[in-house]
Order: sequence, then C-alpha cells, then structure tokens
Amino acid sequence: MLIGLTYDLRSEYLAQGYSVDDVAEFDSDHTIDAIENTIRKLGHRTDRIGNAKSLCSRLVTGDRWDLVFNIAEGLYGRSRESQVPAILELYDIPYTLSDPLVCAITLDKALSKKLIQAAKLPTPAFAVIEKMNNLDKINLNYPLFVKPIAEGTGKGIDNHSMVNNLKELENLCDNLLKNFRQPVIVEEFLPGREFTVGILGNGDNAWVLGGLEIVIPESPKDAVYSYIIKEQCEHRVKYLPMDKTEPFYADVERLALQCCLVLECRDAARVDFRFDAKGVPNFLEINPLPGLHPTHSDLPMIATQEGMSYEDLIGNIINCAAERTGCKDNDNARQCIDSL
Repeated sequence: MLIGLTYDLRSEYLAQGYSVDDVAEFDSDHTIDAIENTIRKLGHRTDRIGNAKSLCSRLVTGDRWDLVFNIAEGLYGRSRESQVPAILELYDIPYTLSDPLVCAITLDKALSKKLIQAAKLPTPAFAVIEKMNNLDKINLNYPLFVKPIAEGTGKGIDNHSMVNNLKELENLCDNLLKNFRQPVIVEEFLPGREFTVGILGNGDNAWVLGGLEIVIPESPKDAVYSYIIKEQCEHRVKYLPMDKTEPFYADVERLALQCCLVLECRDAARVDFRFDAKGVPNFLEINPLPGLHPTHSDLPMIATQEGMSYEDLIGNIINCAAERTGCKDNDNARQCIDSL
C-alpha cells in the first residue's frame, strides 16, 4: 500500500518559534524516521504528509493514499487530536487508530472518566474546576491530585501536583488555570502501585499485549510521573514487567479491555491505572494515540518486553486498520470494500 504519515514534528514547531512546553506532546525526528523505515520494511511505500495543515494542502492538490498512519496530536483546543481523523473522514481516506469522537473524548480526562463511571468501572472520585469559585463545591477527600483537563505527556504535572489542603489546592488551581487556559481536573489521590497497559486489536478481538509497572525511585515528594520524569525516563524510572502470576493481573487485564471497549478505541491504545488503598486497580486515563518511539515510548517498551519486535508492533497496527476498513492496494489506487 501507499501509506501516508500524519504527525506533528517537534523540531518543525520549535523552528517556527514555539516553546518547548508548546510542543511537548509532539514527535521527534527519530520517531518519524523509525515509523517510516519500519513501514517500508513491511513492504509498503510511504509518503510523509506532516500536520493537519499540510494534510489539507495535499488533499486540495488531489493527493490520496491507500491508508494514512496517523499520530498527529494537533496544536490547539481539547479536540486537537480529532483534527486529522476528521479531515481524513471528510475525504473518505482510511487511517490507523481512533476516530475523531474517541480522540476528543479521551483527551478530555473528565469526559472519559464519566463514561467509565457510567459503565460502573472503578476510577477515582473527581471534580472539574473551570474557575476559582468552583472550589467551594468540591467534596473530595485529601490528598488530591490536580492536573490540566486536556493535556498529555505529563504536561502540567510536577512534584506539587498532589495537594493536602485547601490552600495548596487554591494556589495550584489558580496557577494551572492561568498557565494552561483550560479547566483543571481534581482527583482523589490513589496511594497504590501504578501501571500502564498496552492493547492491540478492535472490539471483541482486542487483546492485552502486556503491561509495565511504573516505579520512580525518588523520595515520595518527588515521585510523580511528570513531563520532566518522562523525558528523563531512562535514568529516573524503573519499568517493571507485570507479573502475570500476581492475583491482581487478571483484574488489570480485564479492566484494560473493558475501558478500551467502553471508550471505543481502535487498533491500539494504552491505558493507565493506579491502585487504591485496598489494592483495587482504578482507571486514570487512556491514550488512543500512544507514543511510538522505539525505545522511549511505553507501548513499544511493552511490546519489547513481551517479545514483539517494533516491526511487528507497527505491522499489527496497520493490519488492524486495514482489516477494520477493508482497504487494499490496487495499482497505486485506493480500493475499499465494505467495513468488516
């Protein structure tokens, strides 16, 4: 197939004058090189498209692809991850990973948690702060964990994100509201172990690839999986394989699959959990566009741990999308049959 690549490249935005914080979620040149080289090794042809605006320009000139491998995050708004999928759907072009609705809902941490709650799956009690006077209505048990409602890659999270009283909560919410210009989500802090779980496949055929326990061997005050920690994960984080013999493993595996089904993620996703004081795994958030750096991102690390090569991981994502959409290559022209 001729496979187009849509993405937001960190170096391109930095060259345009955006700050490091602005582009924290975007991909490195190494990641895009790795994905493209791997797709070529799988026997496909590739075409680098780039971000949503580049995609629009290419479509207007008449360019088309058999499939688009999409990992574009978007720059502005809580629906920014939906921009590229929505454009591709407008032109009836198949693409990998989740659709616009799922990308928008899952980026908004409160909306995704409401759906998880409606499905009667465990997730920490929470409140949304849109302005400072909303704090008067909070009825949650301290300590609380506070973060922007629609950011990824640990943006807005640091060693001050856990608060123990109203004064700390007020100071942190005021700071986040001003700096990120979006609502803040406040959750009851769960004191247990933290895991991330990789999922591949679609619907009833989705399956758990594996999981990693995230351990930060620093003082408790600093043990927060923040943007800085993630960027320096090779030196500051211990990723431990989930022990499949532990009693909780089946619960985590089942919950991960249930969350993916409830939120209707496609092809691949990564789900984050934390255990409460009773040892019950709780849903924190889900990533329908998981990072794909070969050695730095969680999903490829899970694949490596489980004996799946990076090439097989990318191939699985492409095959899931191709099977889901019924797309195939035919003399360089995109051909689609009815969705399976």
